[in-house]
Amino acid sequence: MPISQESMEQRLIECFPMAIERRVFDVSGGCGQSYEVLIVSPEFAGKTTLAKHRLVNERLKDEISELHAFSQKTFTPEQYATVKENEQTKEN
Repeated sequence: MPISQESMEQRLIECFPMAIERRVFDVSGGCGQSYEVLIVSPEFAGKTTLAKHRLVNERLKDEISELHAFSQKTFTPEQYATVKENEQTKEN
């Protein structure tokens, strides 16, 4: 059963209440079968990328099991600030 973008966004709010940024991108052409998510949270501090992804996978396991594809980008606020700074540098 497809998952709406709104319901995925709501689950991110519920599962990651400390996150300062959460974004959900439906990359399935609107059918709700493939999502990319971006989560920026201080909760990820001190965790490896693998540990962060496992945490997301565990908390969203019911939703992920309904999808064809799921990808994630997870950052601490400090990491995300660096990513955004690097993106701005590339644009200039």
